[in-house]
Order: sequence, then structure tokens, then C-alpha cells
Amino acid sequence: MRRRVVVTGIGMINPMGHDPETVWSGLKEGKSGVARTTLFDARGFPTQISAEVKNWDITQCGEPADQWKNRGRHTKFAAGAAKQAIADSQVLDSIGDPTRFGVYLGSGEGNQDFLTFSKMMSAALADGQYDASKFIAAGLELLDPAVELEQEPNMPAAHLATMFNAQGPNSNCLTACAASSQAVGEATEMIRRGDADVMLAGGTHSMIHPFGVTGFNLLTALSERNDEPTKASRPFDRLRNGFVLGEGSAMVILEELEAAEERGAKIYGEVAGYGTTADAYRITDIPPDGHGGIAAMRMAIADAGLSPAEVDYVNAHGTSTTVNDKVETKACKEVFGENAAKVPVSSTKSMMGHLIAAAGVTEMIVCLLSIRDSVLPPTINYENPDPECDLDYVPNQAREAVVRHALNNSFGFGGQNVTLCLSRFDG
Repeated sequence: MRRRVVVTGIGMINPMGHDPETVWSGLKEGKSGVARTTLFDARGFPTQISAEVKNWDITQCGEPADQWKNRGRHTKFAAGAAKQAIADSQVLDSIGDPTRFGVYLGSGEGNQDFLTFSKMMSAALADGQYDASKFIAAGLELLDPAVELEQEPNMPAAHLATMFNAQGPNSNCLTACAASSQAVGEATEMIRRGDADVMLAGGTHSMIHPFGVTGFNLLTALSERNDEPTKASRPFDRLRNGFVLGEGSAMVILEELEAAEERGAKIYGEVAGYGTTADAYRITDIPPDGHGGIAAMRMAIADAGLSPAEVDYVNAHGTSTTVNDKVETKACKEVFGENAAKVPVSSTKSMMGHLIAAAGVTEMIVCLLSIRDSVLPPTINYENPDPECDLDYVPNQAREAVVRHALNNSFGFGGQNVTLCLSRFDG
């Protein structure tokens, strides 16, 4: 029999708050973390709104500011969320062999030194023609190796391993919006097959910078509802016009069940199923029939040993883009069949925006808290029904409901699809 994997610690920092309970309270109340962008001057961009983490810095989790000054914004978020999850789990004292404790993250790119790059380009174009030698000379003068190193996506995982003496498997994946869900799924598989006993898994990302916003604007993926920031993210609503970029980090402690029980750990739930597929279609388009998402959902349900009829809630990828929402709706109908209208589906991206690589694990924790408290978070801003999106999206207000098994969908650019199945643990 394969080893069972449970969640014994959680942590998060995102636009809704700086810890899981604050975030969860805001989600249940239907609050929004979206506002005008302040991290850079976005007045010249089509999209001037985002969901930023406010009033938080690395010193709030006990780390010295000078040691972290060159590290990325996302790395700092990762450290804060990880320290919460570690403290919540109380697992460190029970780890006898540090090579049995690993880290698996879904982390995005780090520091984007836009100002320095702009200065290098200005030097290269000083005479009206591009001069590569001047670009290189300016770079040698202006670039700081310690800062540039932190651009690498693996750096958060490396720093966390050092912080907690996690000498076991250490990996990072960047499968776009599916990254942190994939990290949790792969970390779960490591424990199942015996490669580790404890894994710190999760994700972290911040793309609220000129490069990030420019890229998504060119893809016409972001909402331009600048005059109504809190109304901009509206998954499944007929007037949706793009997602809202968010940032943050979330982390979970995954443990082998018997060891967790032996030490008397608090258990939030079980990672019962993991499904991962590729659309093999187009980079930025979802196949109209939703075959990749359908396969991932079915795989996760089967991996959990369940039938579709036993799923009580779906936390949708639900980005607020025209294509994703209607195709995800179609996928749910295909998976749940005649029961599709009875399965509640909500998108918490309506409140916290899209955390990109950190989105999946953040929403996984939401599923665990839904299971714990028997509450479904709402999809806010659902005001104009869309005939192509006609499921129960828990519109605008949280709802009490018993949740035994929940699915969390994460579908990323490039066609990556991950579904996690989280189940109540009753001993």
C-alpha cells in the first residue's frame, strides 16, 4: 500500500492578508484585495490596477532586513509563508534525519531590474544606433551580481532549505499558473514512494512590475477596468474582461500520515489525489473542448479512489478571462455529468487576484479551510449571468456546506493542467 500524505501546517501572505486566518476571514466576507497599482508608476499602461501585498516586510517574520536586501520580493514572501507553516506544524523537532526533509516549490522569476536594463539600453542607443559594446560596458558597470543571482527561479527553494536545514530533495517547477499545485502534487508523490518523510511545498511569485504587466497586456489577458478596481476580477460573469494580477506566497507542510499521527500533529486534511496533464494545443489558448482540464480532474478523482459524485466543492482556476471560464465550465459539466449543476464551484481569484505561480497552493489551502469550517468561499462580482457559464458559482456570499472532498484546479499558460483532490481526515 502506498503511503498516505497529510497537511500538518499552512502559511500564506497575499493581498488579502499576512496569515491564513486573516485571508480566510476576508474571503468569507467577500472582501477584495484589488486597488490601484503602487509598486511602480502604471499610469502609462492599459492596466493600472493589481492585487498587491500591503504593509508587510521581511522583518515581520523575524528576519534581519540587511541580510535580505538583495533577495527578491517573492523570496521574502516565501520565507514569511514558510515560517508560518513550519511553526504551525511544529514538525522541526521531530525530524531526526534532515535528508528526509525536502522542499518543492512552484516559484516564478525573481528581481526584474527594469531601471538598470533601461539605463543599459539608453547607453547602447546614445548615438541613435544600437551599440552592443556600450550595452555590455554599461552592464559591467551597473549590474550587481548578488542582485542578478536572485533572478533565478530556484533561489527561494535554496534559501528555504538553508533556513530549515532541509537537506532532502530540493526542486522548483515553473509551469506557469499550475506551478505550485504541481509542486504540491510532486512533493506528495515523493512522500508516497518513500523518497522523503516531510516536504515543505508551495509557491511564490510577484509579477507586478513593468515587464510582467507589459507581457500580459500584450496578450490582452488583464482586465482594464481601472475605474472600478474591486469590480475588475469577475470570474464567470458575462462582462468579465481579463484577470487581475496578484502576488504572494503560500506554503504547506506535507507529512507521511503515520509519522504525523505518532507525534500528535494537527491534520488539516489529506492530499488524496493528484492529476496532471498537458493540453498539447497552443501556448496561450485553451482547447475549446477542455480535454486537458477534464483529464486532470478525472485523474485526481481516480487517484483519490473516489467517484465524481463524491466531490463536494471545486475551487476553480476561474481567472475571469472569457475563454478560461467557459471552457472550465464545460470541463466541469463533462466530469460531473448530470450532477454538474449541484456541485458548487467558486473562484477566490475574484477577491485576491491571480497569484500566478503561487495561485494553486493558495487555493489548495482555501479548500482545506473549507473542509475544516464547512464554508464555501464566494465568487464575488458575479452580477451578469453568462449562458455559457451556468453552474453554481456560489455568487457573492459565502455559504455553509459540508465538504468532505474538494478539487482545486490550476490551468497554466502553455497548456499545463493540475488538479488536486483534498479530503477530510477523520482518523
